[in-house]
Amino acid sequence: MNKVPMTVAGEVRLREELNQLKGVERPRVINAIAEAREHGDLKENAEYHAAREQQGFIEGRIQEIESKLSVAQVIDVTKMPRTGKVIFGVTVELLNLDNDEEVRYQIVGEDEADIKAGKISVTSPIARALIGKEEGDVVGVRTPGGDVEYEISSVEHL
Repeated sequence: MNKVPMTVAGEVRLREELNQLKGVERPRVINAIAEAREHGDLKENAEYHAAREQQGFIEGRIQEIESKLSVAQVIDVTKMPRTGKVIFGVTVELLNLDNDEEVRYQIVGEDEADIKAGKISVTSPIARALIGKEEGDVVGVRTPGGDVEYEISSVEHL
């Protein structure tokens, strides 16, 4: 099975969620199911059905997180040599040559992407265009709004 790149922060976030689900949410739902069972007739017991539905969601999410972690290749960019080259995990500062706006993105795994937080997926068009390029390079990116040219101002290993 192919490994999926993930940042250290992404792995930490998933492990914290997994611990929360296993240590807090799962026991809480099990108690809610037991309590609802004590109320008698399960066919018409809304509390029981809601708790069972929540249990199914929690168990599904636990399996999903464990699966993601099992195929994750955690990449700690802070331990890699700084070459000025754009690689997975780095934070890049780009200058839009059309309007002189600066943007800053960290290149992360697909599950970690959050454009509002400045995190773009390694599989996004911008990231694919940037990977392998160096500080000072000009990169053309095809976007839904048309082609945009960016100059790579800096590459940081944060």
